[in-house]
Amino acid sequence: MQRRTYLKGAAGAAATFTMAGCLGGGGGDTITIGSDIPYRPFEYETTEGELVGFDVDIAEAVFGEQLGYDYEFQKTSFDGIIPALNNGNFRVIMSAMTITEDRAEKIDFSDPYFTAYQTVVILNDSDIAAKEDLKGTTIGVQKGTTGASAADGLKEEFGGDLTIQRYDQITGAFDALRNNQVDAVVNDNTVNAEFVNQSDNVKFLEGSGAAEEQGKEAPPYLTLTVEEYGIGFRKDDDDLREEVNGAIATIKENGTYDEIYSEYFSG
Repeated sequence: MQRRTYLKGAAGAAATFTMAGCLGGGGGDTITIGSDIPYRPFEYETTEGELVGFDVDIAEAVFGEQLGYDYEFQKTSFDGIIPALNNGNFRVIMSAMTITEDRAEKIDFSDPYFTAYQTVVILNDSDIAAKEDLKGTTIGVQKGTTGASAADGLKEEFGGDLTIQRYDQITGAFDALRNNQVDAVVNDNTVNAEFVNQSDNVKFLEGSGAAEEQGKEAPPYLTLTVEEYGIGFRKDDDDLREEVNGAIATIKENGTYDEIYSEYFSG
């Protein structure tokens, strides 16, 4: 589904959120979902402690409404989320995870359910005006993400003349930008959009990029990559993966996906 993706005020259904070590690996009908929280607008807690977000609502539509499973989210560091899945800490990954060849060697993915772009945010008064101006700067990223990989690609493009600061959560990178500890942050467009919308002194770095080059309906800012999100499964969990693929197809066909999408994004 190709869309121009802009953030709206996010308000979705709350989900059960557990910090317990439920295995969710085989018995019973409860699906335990490993997820890196906070990652607005995909999964984050409200001030009342409820877990909400786009992924949370999609999980309800897929696992709850379509498949009839009970489910619960388990907070997990993104940097170690794939080993944790394969160790049986939870049944699936649902954490705005991009499908990549490297990850697909370790786990299986559902059919794609979201298109995203790696983008750059900078301070309003920054001297950075184009991608080339990032050379010689310091960029903040979240560990283990495709944003970090995109930054690594920029460093290679710039002949090594780029410093990359890696943070456990994206909020650390955002805080570093506000505090002038990094010059820019590379991350998914919708999450960056949430940050831009909530801040008075940051903006997207503009320019053409990967979306235009691939013929996508591009957002109005620089895109470093075009990516697809998928739900992650252990290699031996084909039956559940096939069930989930059927449910994803159904919610796209019956309008549920579009209803959820419009709660978080517009355009």
